[in-house]
Amino acid sequence: MGIVRFDEIARECRETFKGSFTDMPIVGLEHIEPYDMKLKNYEVNVETTFTKQFHEGQILFGRRRAYQHKACVATFDGICSGDITVIEPIEGKVYPDLLPFIIQNDDFFEHAIKGSNGALSPRVKWEHMANFELNLPSLEEQKVLAEKLWAAYEVKQSYLKMIDATDNMVKSQFIEMFGTPENNHNDYPVIKIGEMVESINYGTSKPATDNGKYVYLRMNNITYDGKLDLSEVKRITLSPEEDDSAFVHKGDLMFNRTNTKEFVGKTTVFNLDEQMVVAGYIIRVRFKEKYSPEYLSGYLNSTYGKALLRKMAKGAVHQANINAQEFQGIQVLDVPKQEQDKYVTIAKQADKSISELRKSVDAIDKVIKSLINENL
Repeated sequence: MGIVRFDEIARECRETFKGSFTDMPIVGLEHIEPYDMKLKNYEVNVETTFTKQFHEGQILFGRRRAYQHKACVATFDGICSGDITVIEPIEGKVYPDLLPFIIQNDDFFEHAIKGSNGALSPRVKWEHMANFELNLPSLEEQKVLAEKLWAAYEVKQSYLKMIDATDNMVKSQFIEMFGTPENNHNDYPVIKIGEMVESINYGTSKPATDNGKYVYLRMNNITYDGKLDLSEVKRITLSPEEDDSAFVHKGDLMFNRTNTKEFVGKTTVFNLDEQMVVAGYIIRVRFKEKYSPEYLSGYLNSTYGKALLRKMAKGAVHQANINAQEFQGIQVLDVPKQEQDKYVTIAKQADKSISELRKSVDAIDKVIKSLINENL
């Protein structure tokens, strides 16, 4: 087919919902997972001002902060935010199952980001997305390409399910081994986190700098499931004389004290030899020798721990907070170090398995990108 503009193969849909909101799925930007091809999350029976209608099979593109890379195929009918652009293929111009991969392509998102306007919440308009150009093969070739891409995607989903199952096993293992302060089936003493720590500090509020000396860890560098994510980092120049408490060392626990209500309290253990700096929204915790940071991380990342932190969080939904004093007041089971270490061994073995599974996921992502770059 040759070079085509995006609006030659796809159109924006602006249908307004006029029916009953009862039990109707409601989708905001927070329900779309970055880089995921299918819509899985939604809410029902909550107050909303959303009126934009979408239908199963249409594509939902997060036009606000496009750098978050949110675009997916709707797997059901529903209502969505005005910050989501609803897109559908033009019949006979593009093979429908290929369109989601065209949109999820890095080139399309780079085009969208360049056309975004606004300082704090940049948005891209359909008129800019429409002029994106790509080299499209014949419909028959598109069909073959789409089948390969979706097959690779399904294999990737299988690996991701195994990762989730392994992660959930570790979380449930913690509760099975130790219980909780309310369900203390081993009769361990109950103490507060403040009794376990050697030192506790907020990170620095100093801004990042170009070509800074140290990696600058912020809230986005801690994942919801308790891992350290260094895929996107900023840097900072800071000396220990300026703020030694902001430097994180191997074995320190990092606690995200301010975030949205859902994500406040993200927790991970820093286990790298490289010296890094933490930002002010992170509490850096160093424990007494008899306590393992992985033990406390396991507790706070368990289903019980997540629910506890959500309940503790104060402030607005989008700016919730748990300060250092409140953090130190959290009750924990005072488990003997030998028993803590048994859990840590299980958790580390699971992390190794997850790491290998993630390598497989990354390999599939490379295959998908290669197929797209070679054919579009």
